[in-house]
Amino acid sequence: MSKRRTTDGGIAPFRHANHPRPVTRRQFLAQGFLTGAAMVIGPSLAGFFRSAPARAQTLSCDVGFLPTGRIPFVVFDLAGGASTAGSNVLVGGQGGQMDFLSVEGYGRLGIPPVMTPMNDPLMADPELGLVFHGDSAFLRGIRQRTAPETRARVNGTVFCARSDNDTGNNPHNPMYGINKAGADGQLVTLIGTQASESGGNSLAPMSMIDPTVRPTKVDRPSDATGLVDTGKLVTLLPNPADAEAVMLAAQNLSDRKVGLMNEDALVSELIQCAFRETTDLVANFGNPNALNPLADEAIVGVGGAGGIFTAAEINNSSDFRKTASVMKLVVNGFAGAGTIELGGYDYHDGTRATGERKDFIAGQAMGAVLEYAARLNTPVVIYVLSDGSLDSDGLVDNSQDGRDKFGWRGDNSSTAGTFMLVFDPDGRPPLGPAGNQIGYYRDTGNVETASSRVADEVTLLTQAVVLNYLALHGDAGQLGSVLPGHGLGSGAQLDPLIGFANLPRFNT
Repeated sequence: MSKRRTTDGGIAPFRHANHPRPVTRRQFLAQGFLTGAAMVIGPSLAGFFRSAPARAQTLSCDVGFLPTGRIPFVVFDLAGGASTAGSNVLVGGQGGQMDFLSVEGYGRLGIPPVMTPMNDPLMADPELGLVFHGDSAFLRGIRQRTAPETRARVNGTVFCARSDNDTGNNPHNPMYGINKAGADGQLVTLIGTQASESGGNSLAPMSMIDPTVRPTKVDRPSDATGLVDTGKLVTLLPNPADAEAVMLAAQNLSDRKVGLMNEDALVSELIQCAFRETTDLVANFGNPNALNPLADEAIVGVGGAGGIFTAAEINNSSDFRKTASVMKLVVNGFAGAGTIELGGYDYHDGTRATGERKDFIAGQAMGAVLEYAARLNTPVVIYVLSDGSLDSDGLVDNSQDGRDKFGWRGDNSSTAGTFMLVFDPDGRPPLGPAGNQIGYYRDTGNVETASSRVADEVTLLTQAVVLNYLALHGDAGQLGSVLPGHGLGSGAQLDPLIGFANLPRFNT
């Protein structure tokens, strides 16, 4: 195991003197020994029928694959404790991102004095609306995969909030809450690159979990195309219209047969729905390339040219393979929301170079989702989280990849943060009462835990993400019905937690 090396970007797994030998899946993932492959077993038909009484109120045979009208939502789960605040997304004091911390405070966040925003104005870059550090690896990665006009239609907010280090026990993942807020897919509700309860590394809050929409594992193109199996009929009749006609005929025969049976009405409806849903699958997805990112010109271009990724990049990088597969399904509305788990973000190995390389990969993945949404002319939300964070040892890494920045010393849960970016093809998304920063940092480079309701409680942070998703649709007032018993307060108490106003398309 000690000789194993990852192939993505030449970054080796991390062995830290102050960490135990990895033994759990999450520890292997955070330190880069594991790339995220997993298995999932689907429910049996018998199990479906056993659960039928509980589903009776929701059965309607409402097929046809209609969109829900909610914004596609993608989570990036950086397992291990990435540096988000300061070195990537700029954080400040009570006055917001541009209320700069002290030189020492930014130094703790890995920024040397000559690269602080007060000493070099170019180190506060507002191109994405949300202000990034001018030499952020996330920002450099986003720029590599996006067009300038895409970046001009992005805005964001950063949550100044601590979380525990190197653990999947942070209830960080908002996917179930996003579904409760209305996000749903034409084929599947939620997807994730891990076969876990949340679809990623960090947990979902227990109060949000709905077992009936547990994320389906998708981390490669074959998983995406495998969501639909229309059998041999589409091979014999490659024209989907012909296959649909045959299925309609079979459905009508089965409807008559079911009508003659002494079956319980619910079972009859289940059988009829199955035929109707399969008919619609054949009509809409008889060609599996409809779900294949490698067959999408917006993703890989024509002949490999002009795409967001090349086919070689998708085939050779598990991180890009996951990203392409998830964004294909979510941005097109085939899935309501998806989690992309990227491993190896526990990168405090005494250098800066390792973290810069990993963050650059993550930035490219984020940029790919934004650019794909732009090419499809649809809005998208991305939310970036990590379990904990780290701080600097104040020693400069003057290697080429180190970029003369401070190296990373060790884990530090008090320097953490998460952020949301929103793309809208109609223009830069408007901001809400809190603007680009929710909560704030102390001058010394730590989260001020009294700065917001969510600064020291990850479950409340996740609820605030759902609140902001609702706000984008003009529905912030519905938080109580979406998340009954939430802990964020009501009325004006919510304003300091709302970074976004509703997109113009949702104005009523």
